[in-house]
Amino acid sequence: MKFLSVIALLLPMWCWAQNDAIKHSYLPAKRIVWQQGVDNARVLLKPGIHQAELYGNNSCVLKSRDGKADAIILDFGKEIHGGLEIVTTGFSGKTPIKVRLRFGESVSETLSDVGVDGATNEHSLRDFEQLLPWMGRVEVGNTGFRFVRIDLLDKNRELKLQEVSAISKMRDIPYLGSFECDDEQLNEIWKTGAHTVHLNMQDYLWDGIKRDRLVWVGDMHPEVMTINAVFGYNEVVPKSLDYIREATPVSKWMNNISSYSMWWLLIQRDWFMAHGDKAYLKKQKEYTKALLKKLMSKVDENGVERLDGTRFLDWPTSRDQQTIKLGYQSLLILTLEAGAEIMEVLGDKSMAKECLQKVELMKNSHLMIDAKSKQAAALLELASIIDANKAEEIILKDGPKRFSTFYGYYMLEALAKTGAYKEALDIIKQYWGGMLKLGATSFWEDFDINWMKNAGKIDEMPAQNLVDVHRKYGAYCYKNLRHSLCHGWASGPTAWLSAHVLGVKVIEAGCRKVEIEPHLGDLKWAKGTFPTPYGNIEIAHKKNSNGKIETQVTAPKEVKVTVKNALPTSIKKKKKAN
Repeated sequence: MKFLSVIALLLPMWCWAQNDAIKHSYLPAKRIVWQQGVDNARVLLKPGIHQAELYGNNSCVLKSRDGKADAIILDFGKEIHGGLEIVTTGFSGKTPIKVRLRFGESVSETLSDVGVDGATNEHSLRDFEQLLPWMGRVEVGNTGFRFVRIDLLDKNRELKLQEVSAISKMRDIPYLGSFECDDEQLNEIWKTGAHTVHLNMQDYLWDGIKRDRLVWVGDMHPEVMTINAVFGYNEVVPKSLDYIREATPVSKWMNNISSYSMWWLLIQRDWFMAHGDKAYLKKQKEYTKALLKKLMSKVDENGVERLDGTRFLDWPTSRDQQTIKLGYQSLLILTLEAGAEIMEVLGDKSMAKECLQKVELMKNSHLMIDAKSKQAAALLELASIIDANKAEEIILKDGPKRFSTFYGYYMLEALAKTGAYKEALDIIKQYWGGMLKLGATSFWEDFDINWMKNAGKIDEMPAQNLVDVHRKYGAYCYKNLRHSLCHGWASGPTAWLSAHVLGVKVIEAGCRKVEIEPHLGDLKWAKGTFPTPYGNIEIAHKKNSNGKIETQVTAPKEVKVTVKNALPTSIKKKKKAN
C-alpha cells in the first residue's frame, strides 16, 4: 500500500514532466542552397527512416580527388534549435570519414571561418570536424541554425550519405494563444515572435539559441509577455526567475546590471497578474522586500535615482548617458509601482505605502526632462512623467528609424498609451516586417531599417552587388556573424498585437477579470485566443458598415469579461471542461 501511495503521489508529477519535456523531431532539408560536386544530392530532401541500409543503392555521394573536395549547403526552411542526424551507407575503406560541419543562421554564416568577420563557436559549437562511420548513424550539434554546410575533408575518399536530418529540440507545448487578421504580414509577425520565444524555452529561458544561451533577466520581460499571450503558464519562467534570484544575493545586481534587478520585479508582477499564483509570489517576499529597500536607498533627497553597477537599457543607447539617466528614473518609478502592487497582495501595506511615497518624490523631482531618444521617450511616457504628445512625436519621428528589437516593445506600448495604434501597426509592419523580407524566420538581436538598402536575403548565397547583411552589420558585442538571428527579446509585437488589437487587458490577478478593448487601425477584422488559468478566451472583432467594431467573446465561466469601445454583440461563457 505504501508503494502504491508513493506512485499515486509521483504519477501527476511524472505526467506533467512528460507533457512539457523537450521533444526531438527530425526534419528533412527543404532545399539545396548550393553544391560543389556532389552526386544525387536530392536524396537528402527526403524524410529519413533513421536507419542505415545494407546496400544504400540510392545515396548522395561526396568525393575528394585531385585536390578538390565536394561540399553542400542544406536549408531546413526555418530557424531550429538542435543539431543534425547523419546516416551513412557502405563506402570503400570502412574506416570513418572526416567532414566539416558548419551550422548557420544565414547562408553566409555557413561560408565562414571561426575568428573571421565575427564567426564564433562561443556558447555553442557551430563549426567543427566530425567523423562519420561506415554504414552508421550519428547525432551531433546543439545550437541555433537554419542552414548546414557539409564539406568532405579526407583526401581520396568517397562518402555515401543516406540521410541528413535536422534534429529540432523544443518544449512539447501547445500554442494556446492565437492571432489572425486581414493583414497576412501581421499574422506572420505574430507567429514569428511566438516561434522565436518557443525556440528559447529550453531548460531555462534564454535570450538566444546560437549565442546568448544565458538567463538575461531583463531580456526575459518581452519573452514573458509573449509566453503569457501564446503559451500561458510554463514552468520555464518561474524556474528561470528562481535561478537568477539564487545566483544573485541582494547585495549584487542581477547579471551585474542594475536595471535587470528592476526587470525581475516587473516580471514578478506581470507573471502574477497573468496566472494568479500567490503561493509562488509569497516565496519571493523576503527577497522582493529586501530588493525594494535597496532600490529605494538609491534615490536621493531630491527624488533622483543614483543606481550603481552597470547602467544599461539596450545596446543602441548603451553609450548615451542622458537616455540612461532618463530611462533609469522612469524604470525605477515603474518598478516601485509594481513593488507596491506586490506588497499589497502579500499584505505588507506599510511597505507598499513606502514604495508609493518614493514614487511621488521621484515624479516631482527636478530632473531635467530632455528626451531625444525613442527609448527614453517610451519609458518616460510609460511612467507618466512626460507630455504624451511630446513622447509620441519623438517615437514617431522618422517612423521605424532608431527602433531597437528589445526596447521597440516599450516604444509600441508607449504609442498604445498615447492612442497611436494605427501608427504602431505601421511601424510593426515596416520594422519587424523588414526582417521577414530579408528572409528571417525568427527575430534578431538587433535590426536597423537602414540595413534593408541594397540588401541581399539571408537565405540566399551572397551576391557581389548586394549587401551581405549578416556579415556586414551588427555592433557592440554582436558584430557581424556573431550577431544572433534568434533573440527572444525581439518578440514584443506578438504580445502587443494580443494586448492591443485583440485588446486583452488583465484587470484582476489570474485573469479573473479581463477587459477587451480592440484597436484595429485600418484592419477590417481580427480574431484569436488568449490563454488563462481556466482555459482560452476566444475573441472576434469585425468592423461593420458604419466603421464600428462588433465583438464576440467566449470565455471560461471563471473569467469576468467586459468589452470597452466596441459593440459586444455576444459574450458567452464556456462550460467547465471535464
